[in-house]
Amino acid sequence: MSSLSDRIEYYLKNLLTETEAKNIIKIQRNKVAEKFNCVPSQINYVLKTRFNMASGYVIESQRGGGGYVKIIKIDHDSKLKILKLMLNKIGDSISQRDANNIIQRLYEEDIMTKREKELLETMLHRQNLNLNLPDRDILRANMLGSALQVLAKAEETNKEG
Repeated sequence: MSSLSDRIEYYLKNLLTETEAKNIIKIQRNKVAEKFNCVPSQINYVLKTRFNMASGYVIESQRGGGGYVKIIKIDHDSKLKILKLMLNKIGDSISQRDANNIIQRLYEEDIMTKREKELLETMLHRQNLNLNLPDRDILRANMLGSALQVLAKAEETNKEG
């Protein structure tokens, strides 16, 4: 059985694909919370962890009586642009959660295969990086950055050929 966060994420992503204005939805936290029988802060958690820039989304919030949250899925016109954006997001260190968000985004954009996704997630998992923080996050950033550079180089080669 999937977690509540997974179900909320699935619901919101379905709304994004089903709306007329593809890739943009407006929701009210309270209404979504009612639908899932949870508190609005659970919706905030899902928005913060699963609909962030690294995952390819922008969140706009309007507070007040008629307040809403707008979720915008960012479309990039090329896989190479997405790879470069993700490379810039990595920085000098990266948490496992943020690394997995980047990997998931690249998988959803068909930039990497399911096999590549699973290999990277396994390689970058804290259990396999036998270091303490912050060294573990630094190593993870270096490894993920190297993998994305290989994908970017392959994408450039595909563009040329």
